[in-house]
This record gives sequence, C-alpha cells and structure tokens, in this order.
Amino acid sequence: MNQKERRLIYIAALPAALLGIVPKAHAMHIMEGYLPAGDCIAWGVLCIPFLLAGFLTIRRRLQEDGRSITLLAMSGAFIFVISSLKIPSVTGSCSHMTGTGLGTILLGPLSVSILGMIVLIFQAILLAHGGLTSLGANIFSMAVAGPVFAWLVYGLCKKCRMNKRFAVFLAAALGDLLTYCVTSVQLGLAFPSQEGGAALSALKFLGVFAPAQLPLAVVEGILTVLMVIGLETYARPELNALGYGKEEQS
Repeated sequence: MNQKERRLIYIAALPAALLGIVPKAHAMHIMEGYLPAGDCIAWGVLCIPFLLAGFLTIRRRLQEDGRSITLLAMSGAFIFVISSLKIPSVTGSCSHMTGTGLGTILLGPLSVSILGMIVLIFQAILLAHGGLTSLGANIFSMAVAGPVFAWLVYGLCKKCRMNKRFAVFLAAALGDLLTYCVTSVQLGLAFPSQEGGAALSALKFLGVFAPAQLPLAVVEGILTVLMVIGLETYARPELNALGYGKEEQS
C-alpha cells in the first residue's frame, strides 16, 4: 500500500474519527414490515429506472477510467459510516445523516443510487437497520430523491458562481433535508390522518423529524466540505479524472 492509498484511507475514516461512531443494531430508515405491501412495491418499482441508469453509469465510468473505483468505494464507505449515526425520532424510523452528498458531487446522483442501495442492503441484513421489505422506499428517499436534489442545488450554485466550499455544504445539507421530506411523505401516504389525510400526516412526521434533522444536516454539510478539502489535497489526479473542478481549470 503506497502513501497516497494510505492517505485516502485516512480521509475515508475522518467522519468516524470525528464522531466516534460505533454502529449499533438499532432500527433506522423505515423499518421492516412498517409499510403496507402496496407501498413497498410501488416505491421499489419507482427506483428501478434510477438503479438501471446508475448501473450503466458506473460500468461506463469504470471502463473509461479504472481509477474511479477508489472514489466509488470511498463514497460508499462514507455513506455507510455517516448513516450509521442515528437519533431516535418516531416509531419505525429515526433521524440520521445520509452521507450521499459527497458521492453526488463527485460522481453524480445516478452512481449514488447504486451505492445507496448497496449500503441499505448491508445495513438491513447485517445491522438490522431499515428492512428488506421497505428497501424500495428507503432507496427512493435516501439514494434517489436526496442525491438528485443535492445535484440540482450544486449545479445551481456553480451557475451562480458561488464559493465552491459553500456550494458543497449547501448541496449536502439540503440533500439530507430533502431525504427526510420524502420519508415524511412516504409515511404520510402509508398512514394518512383521519382528519387531514396524507398531507397532514406527512406534516406531522416532518415536524417530529425536524428538530433532530436540521442540526444533523448542518453537520453533514460540514463533514462533506472537510472530505472534499482532503480529497483536493491528496487525490487531485483522481478528481481530475472524474472532471471535478474542470470549470475552474478552464
């Protein structure tokens, strides 16, 4: 293992070192058996086009440049570690960071859909986090909707010529928050209120998530910025191969 590879490993371990994370087997995301069967199937079907596109994107990327597998693996590890820190919020779910902002900024949202799916499967099977029946719903909120929104935010910030550090922070933080907005909608649709229907139920879930999720989104934005700074310092060739920062060099 050369010095550069060691540095990349140290960078990937940064979030765990900062947070002192020791993952525990608690339920996170939407737990096993919590959603009706119809909802599980519907959310799973919605994810299929994104996952197919993500698979093709990763395959093409690896064929063009095999070095990108290092950043793919590191982005996946970052998602796994970051999303293992959770704060209990409501029965059947909880608040936690997602970690998808980093991979989205470096690799795009389609690639992150595959990384997120892999992480969610491992967490469901090995850590009892989330569940296999609710996998489609969790993938859609955390690995599809959040990354797509983060990508749009990051692209808008670049067009507005905002500071890159602030753009990274904003994309990661808002992508995290959007994930929980989608989760609230999913729970609201599954368990509509008798008075206000799904909309009121979603607002209630969102109100429970918000106090814990707002500070977590800020923390995720800061950690993502630190990761990007570390990669810019020690993995610039790999970033250049991905096209990251190309607009600055032109």
